Amino acid sequence: MVRLPVSIHLSRRAGLIAAAGALFALGGCNDSSSPKPPAPKAGGDMTEPTVDVAELMKPGQLPDQMLGKADAPVTIIEYASMTCGHCATFHNETFGHLKEKYIEPGKVKYIFREFPLDPVAYAASLLTRCAGEGKFFPMLELLFKQQRVWAFTDKPEEALLATVRQAGFTQDSFNTCLQDQATYGALQADRQRASSVFKIDSTPTFFFNGRIERGAMAPAQLDKLLASFLESAK
Repeated sequence: MVRLPVSIHLSRRAGLIAAAGALFALGGCNDSSSPKPPAPKAGGDMTEPTVDVAELMKPGQLPDQMLGKADAPVTIIEYASMTCGHCATFHNETFGHLKEKYIEPGKVKYIFREFPLDPVAYAASLLTRCAGEGKFFPMLELLFKQQRVWAFTDKPEEALLATVRQAGFTQDSFNTCLQDQATYGALQADRQRASSVFKIDSTPTFFFNGRIERGAMAPAQLDKLLASFLESAK
């Protein structure tokens, strides 16, 4: 078995994630290391506070992965875990709509940031970061589309390898990536910053121009949210 840095192992824990998934009724996956009251549905609480936008926009130890125009009137930052079923639902059912209707026309700048909830999510995040120049988002799409194949199995290492082979990974490049101590440490540091500074305790968590919106959302919910932000940006 490949050993992740600091003895983070790919193991039967993935099966526990699958079982726990049935408990999340509010559209988000919880951070089990920091239990807190469940978060509201996305768009369901207009009193959610904003954060220091200047601080939020500072990149972490890893470079931000961004789509869209730098001067778009709305910036969406998503914190997600690769093993979160609700994150996969958003990316598989809503992200294409977001990209086509808002990102590509220049209305939204989108930034993806990792918030791994477990060892398997760390492994998937490492592999996404190792994909190569211009391949981050295609790898993200591949892993979310096939999440149930590799995340919820007793042998996630084998399933992950089989999945990322479709993107050109070999056994050697797979092994090397999962032993990347520097990137693993940066993922840990950025996750801790998100938790302590921005109070993230579940995924997906979004920031729309600094205002927190928690939980996955359908295209219609996204449209409703963005309509108010785009109107106020005029």
